[in-house]
Amino acid sequence: MFNAEGAEDAEQGLINRLTDTTIGGAVRVHSELGPGLLESAYIACLAYELRKCGFDVQKQVTLPVKYDSVELDVGYRIDLLVNDAVIVEVKALANVLPVHEAQLLSYLRLSQRTVGLLINFHVERLKDGIRPVVNNYIGPALPPRPPRPPR
Repeated sequence: MFNAEGAEDAEQGLINRLTDTTIGGAVRVHSELGPGLLESAYIACLAYELRKCGFDVQKQVTLPVKYDSVELDVGYRIDLLVNDAVIVEVKALANVLPVHEAQLLSYLRLSQRTVGLLINFHVERLKDGIRPVVNNYIGPALPPRPPRPPR
């Protein structure tokens, strides 16, 4: 028997599996390579690890901005998109700043996805560099209100 609640539970279970496996893969990459490399090396290695687990992984996915019913390519790129569901933003920085979390949240909002992982590989222990980010995306925004006429 199918019900909406069961579908939501199954989707949440899949998201949990994707994020858990992604974190596990990141730990393996970090254990092997350590900190100090460029983001591109960590992205390539993590994509390889996740593909070994049977996941569909896309690298450097173009993320257009929708403005006035037009999609504009303004240079945003998702580092990794796992099973078309989880966005992974990879960093190799001494300090992750709030702007980096805001970047991932913006990517989630623009792509209408709900879960992302911000993973900073420039740390001694990778668990200190992992930040899950959740977007409470529900659906498309309401159309904008027409401007009020001047008084």
